Amino acid sequence: MKPYKQFAIILLFLAIEATGQSKIPFQQMDVFELEWASDPQVSPDGKWNVYLRNRMNKLQDKRERRIWIVDHAGNNHRKLTPNDHSESSPRWSPNGTRIAYTSSTDEGSEIFVYWMESGQHARLTQLDRSPSNISWSPDGKWLTFSMLVPEKPPYMVNSPSKPKGAQWADEPRVTTRVRHEADGSGFIEPGYYHYFIIPADGGTARQITSGRYQHKNEPQWTKDGKSLIFSANRREDWEYNYRNSEIYSVSLSDGSIQELTERNGPDYDPVVSPNGNNIAYLGYEDKIQTYQLPELYVMNLNGSGKRMIDLKLDRRMSNLTWNQKGTGLYFLYDSEGNTKIGFVSLDGKFEKVKDDVGGTGVARPYGGGSFSISNNDLLVYNMTTPYFPADLASGKKGDSSIRRITRLNEDLLAYRELGKVEEIWYNSSFDNRKIQGWIVKPPQFDPGKQYPMIVENHGGPIANYGDRFSPEMQLYASAGYVVFYPNPRGSTSYGEEFGNLLYHNYPGQDYDDVMSGVDAVLAEGYVHQDSLFVTGGSAGGIMTAWIIGKSKRFRAAAVIKPVMNWYSKTLVADNWNGYFNYRYPGYPWENPETYMKFSPISLVGNIETPTLVMVGTSDLRTPLSEAKQLYHALKIRKIETALVEMPGAYHFIARRPSQLIGKIDHIVAWFNQFR
Repeated sequence: MKPYKQFAIILLFLAIEATGQSKIPFQQMDVFELEWASDPQVSPDGKWNVYLRNRMNKLQDKRERRIWIVDHAGNNHRKLTPNDHSESSPRWSPNGTRIAYTSSTDEGSEIFVYWMESGQHARLTQLDRSPSNISWSPDGKWLTFSMLVPEKPPYMVNSPSKPKGAQWADEPRVTTRVRHEADGSGFIEPGYYHYFIIPADGGTARQITSGRYQHKNEPQWTKDGKSLIFSANRREDWEYNYRNSEIYSVSLSDGSIQELTERNGPDYDPVVSPNGNNIAYLGYEDKIQTYQLPELYVMNLNGSGKRMIDLKLDRRMSNLTWNQKGTGLYFLYDSEGNTKIGFVSLDGKFEKVKDDVGGTGVARPYGGGSFSISNNDLLVYNMTTPYFPADLASGKKGDSSIRRITRLNEDLLAYRELGKVEEIWYNSSFDNRKIQGWIVKPPQFDPGKQYPMIVENHGGPIANYGDRFSPEMQLYASAGYVVFYPNPRGSTSYGEEFGNLLYHNYPGQDYDDVMSGVDAVLAEGYVHQDSLFVTGGSAGGIMTAWIIGKSKRFRAAAVIKPVMNWYSKTLVADNWNGYFNYRYPGYPWENPETYMKFSPISLVGNIETPTLVMVGTSDLRTPLSEAKQLYHALKIRKIETALVEMPGAYHFIARRPSQLIGKIDHIVAWFNQFR
């Protein structure tokens, strides 16, 4: 029987079992119905919230977003403007009377303003390239943004003039840059991003920064509105030592730039205090290791008086935001697979404020999310659980209550029986470390039965899975599988030492962590030991290939967008220059034995597991050639295998909803042949 027919029969059987019941399992086409909230922005008075309402477009097979507004009670929920174009970056004016945002037009993305009182909106700009990182001046009279200033590409020859009417090939494309392409967008247009300002009631945009440097991060206005504070790398060797960013101040009157920090390592995410006297920021002295946590610093506006605030939190902070009194800062951090909002006072006193932030990925259960704060310290953020993607929620520090403002998927998920998600902790067989994972059980789970199990390895590897909504995990569960997804060593949200265990040792004992988790789930009694399957994407694809090269316990595997050969990966991928020394010592030609030692291709002679290989044809992060190395090697060895290429897909295969569905369908169909 063909795999697709097997899969269809299983889904039909599940649907029949659910007949007469109020709920059915999560289905493939349900993916197109999902919606989620991102980039929440609370008004200064705390009464209104604007946010990006994301959804899947069924006819155009894409994700799209529009700006919506809702009051704090969850009422008056409506789209902000009547335009049906892609919108992003809604930002309140300081007095709350206007909202600036960007929106696509026939000519490209532009900046618009919406007036709360009248409901009118107007386009402010006519730009050459798309703006990003818009922000208001303190007096509400100006907007700043970042935009690419193109540069003529290099050329080596003057091509001859072609005859009139001739159709010749396009001109050769020459590049001399270190980073010249990016996964998700392809070839990078030559040029440099710079900051601009424009009157908030429209007018001519004026370029503020200059030079052959990139200025992509959101700038902060000084309180007097005379300067911008920003993070960038303006060193001569910035292309090669790209991590070494500093904090700068640029004068709006003459473009003069003052360097406020100086050390070998990144300083970033500056935020100006409400009284305008201080700058908080994150940074660290680069020790050249795989995973390193930033420290929190505060300095005077001119860069003097730097001091570290030791909050004794062994977690990565992000999204620094001052409280309104200027006595401390809110921030995001991940801990044990859950994204949280924390607060630290200037004397280092830390407290957790809210849990369950995120739910914006809507594929696999990765972190993410953001928050904003009103003038009375009301927090609005996107909230998730394993049972719904991001909704808007609000609360205050010191108040355990949570107001869930939206319920974007109530009309769908209230009528679906989702697989129950349970946390599991276990000890690694390698060194007895505590390892965390999650188990997803099939809908209508019967503890008296034994089920097949899929092990799903996360990407990164400097990343984490958690207790967040994931349509991919739910589709596996709906197909009748128990799903186990762990956070082995190297995962974030467990501290710097745990995350750095992969330094010059990846893959390594993370393999033992995963396999110990398999044994821990088997000990629960509801998984059949002879019906185990394994998959994962990106770093999860690396781990999957590594596992089947070292173990024969799995009936089938699906290796998704892997790195098979670190020598070729580090010289071909779009982020090729980010691995030397930080992941493995030296350059590949200096240390080929180590690069090959940790390459899954070195184990391909051991593989006996039937293996599906999948990759996007436009993947620049783990290029198509990496997946083909595994597929071709298995074909040479006559191991049962298949290569699935997702047409036009970049590294994020699941970006287009049909390809998210197709990814899971192919994996389940492959596994169903061997269960």
